Amino acid sequence: MRLGVIDIGSNTIHLLIVDAHHGAAPIPATSHKRPMRLAEHVDHEGRVCESGTASLTAFVRECLEVAEEQGAEEILAFATSAIREAANGDEVLDRVRDESGVDLQVLGGEDEARLTFLAARRWEGWSAGRLLVLDIGGGSLEITLGDDEEPDVARSLLLGAGRVTRELLPGDPPTAEEIRTARKRVRAVLARDIRPFARMKDPDTVLGTSKTMRSLARIAGAAPSGQGPYVTRVLRLADVTGIIARVSPMSAKERTSLPGVSAHRAHQLLAGAIVAEAAMDLLGVPELEICPWAMREGVLLRYLEQLA
Repeated sequence: MRLGVIDIGSNTIHLLIVDAHHGAAPIPATSHKRPMRLAEHVDHEGRVCESGTASLTAFVRECLEVAEEQGAEEILAFATSAIREAANGDEVLDRVRDESGVDLQVLGGEDEARLTFLAARRWEGWSAGRLLVLDIGGGSLEITLGDDEEPDVARSLLLGAGRVTRELLPGDPPTAEEIRTARKRVRAVLARDIRPFARMKDPDTVLGTSKTMRSLARIAGAAPSGQGPYVTRVLRLADVTGIIARVSPMSAKERTSLPGVSAHRAHQLLAGAIVAEAAMDLLGVPELEICPWAMREGVLLRYLEQLA
């Protein structure tokens, strides 16, 4: 069957159309996305403003039109941290439903982590053994570890690249003091929450998902996306540390000259690198492999299981 997934993240709203059935890998047919930075449309009271709600609703309707044109039989729509944390999140959901007919499901942080882990496990297979997955989103960082399709440990931390940029790295470029403060704060938050991972056996395979991880790997010399998903792409801790030193003095505009860095994500590249460096270092990960599947694929796989 042909399915559509609408993913409303902190940075981007993304419609993915796939051909899929239970027991087979979802095959992408087309995608439609728009940078929206929904988390930046939040006022001082924590409410998504009128312009943000209107833009979101209009683009969800646009996604529906694209899905219908592409022959999608079902639409799965979900939102993550930007809506989950908004003071008026329920009002936003009601408006989207009333004006588009789409009933957005809000995923909790651990739900995000578990769905991403499922997708990573299916992509990498059982030969990966004990699997550790790091996923840096716009609003949160998800870390999961386990031997099966359900992780033994799943954590969602408020260390997304967009969030760290807004709260700790406002300068363009940020000052040396802002960068020191950000690195210190990120490590302190991580150190409080990684004890369950440290107490378990070391992973056999470490994967990184998300656009942030892909961009960092691309800057470090990994193959471009045009070479397809089956090319092995590796990100090393030493490379991330080098990227931090390289991009720290750059403005967001200057960062767009780097390979794999888009204009709408350039502003949060440094924060993403700081989070990646801290997570890899504190978890004892000298290198990881980039996984092309993440939460969207996890949502699809879970839905197909439920149908079966």
